[in-house]
Amino acid sequence: MIPALFVLAYLAIVLYIGIFAFRQSGGPAAEDFFLAGRSLGPWVFLLSLFGTHMTAFAILGSSGHAFNFGIVTYGLMASISALVVPVCLLFLGTRLWSVGKRFGLITPVQIFRDRWECGHIGTLIFFLQAALLVPYIIIGVMGGGTTLSVISGGFIPFWLGGLLVALVVMSYVFFGGMRGTAWVNTFQTVLFLGFGAIAVTLIGQGMGGFTCVTERLLNNPATASLLTREKFSLTAFFSYTFNPLSAIAFPHIAIFCLTARKVTQFKRTVIFYPICILLIWLPCVYLGVAANQATEIPAIEAKIEARAATGRPVPGDDVMLQLLNRYAPGWIAGLLGAGIMAAVMASDSQILALSTMFTEDVFAFYGGKAKFGESAQIFTGRMFVVLVTAFAYFTALNAKVAIFDLAVQYAFAGYAAMSPLFVAALCWRGSTKWGALAATLFISAATVALYFLPRGFTVAGFAPVVPMTVISAALVWGVSLLTPKPSAATIHR
Repeated sequence: MIPALFVLAYLAIVLYIGIFAFRQSGGPAAEDFFLAGRSLGPWVFLLSLFGTHMTAFAILGSSGHAFNFGIVTYGLMASISALVVPVCLLFLGTRLWSVGKRFGLITPVQIFRDRWECGHIGTLIFFLQAALLVPYIIIGVMGGGTTLSVISGGFIPFWLGGLLVALVVMSYVFFGGMRGTAWVNTFQTVLFLGFGAIAVTLIGQGMGGFTCVTERLLNNPATASLLTREKFSLTAFFSYTFNPLSAIAFPHIAIFCLTARKVTQFKRTVIFYPICILLIWLPCVYLGVAANQATEIPAIEAKIEARAATGRPVPGDDVMLQLLNRYAPGWIAGLLGAGIMAAVMASDSQILALSTMFTEDVFAFYGGKAKFGESAQIFTGRMFVVLVTAFAYFTALNAKVAIFDLAVQYAFAGYAAMSPLFVAALCWRGSTKWGALAATLFISAATVALYFLPRGFTVAGFAPVVPMTVISAALVWGVSLLTPKPSAATIHR
């Protein structure tokens, strides 16, 4: 229970940070609750933005995927994200900040409505964004339950671990809003950035050293392919280069872009983002691959035998935690477990983003704020936080999909296909609401189709994210050319 007690202490600390942020808030103003008054400083902005992007997918999902497929996992997601995400922040994030600052806008849908003179189409975009974000929130609950269950040796069951994480996240988001979320994410990012190097050092030494582990992997015919790109075709590998386009379309990332005090804060973020990705993904991927040599751990040995018997990937989200329990002393395992928990709890900003969008894009847009006032708007947002958290928790209890697959199949594909809407709204005067509507309807239909299609479905060898993004961009472009533009005054503005 020693590691579990460290993790529980960590949960208490982040809960206090969120409550402290509530006490520091400037009052019940909606902009203060949902955007921290657009006042985040440069380092808090960088660390909280990065922290909200790196979730259980980056820690547990990447190591589990690397356990089955090898070091190619790093190339699939980390290296291309280190290039694409900063570019999106530089060219689109700064424009989001500028438009939001000048016109007092809080959500992407508000920007779309203002730009394209649309009403109900914006509501449809909100529902699509909300539906695509729910899997990511579920990932956070799954990661929290898995971490506490494995760290405690099964003493804390998955359902209780997930419940504790859900309640803590819900509480500090409920009280602290964006300020509490940003402060907690900053604290969490510092914690799990330091976790990687320590974990690799301790676990690597426990397994005999980096060189020894790598040589054993290379000399074993069953694991040698894990050190190559052999398990992925070139077309499948190329498909993953589209996934990072989803970053700017994630509501929590887009809304975070609006919280910076100055636009110059994006400069530091763009520079340090690739370095932060390296510090997180490299240790996780390495430990996931190295776990294939940890046959003295019964849980991992069972996974290896099951994979050999069926020839199919096995659930591996817990392999890094198993290594931690085996090769690190109890109190060190507790500290590192808290570092892992810091990453898997990044669902806080996603829950807040959903709450923000609902209150602004639905409640306020359809007259709720004008009729009941700003205090009622914030209360509605807080109640929405409770409902979303409860839904995510009960869904996570029955989820049978690996964290990596859940994110890639639904969240990444859908949001990457939405990125052309942001490019069109912020960079092309000729775009129209009808082009946005056509793309939104297509993405909605394609996402529903993904649920019924078999896992691993491809189009001419490409993952669904490629045709979805290309067709979405073509629809925005083609339909906009054929339909009437917004008024000249709106375009000029």
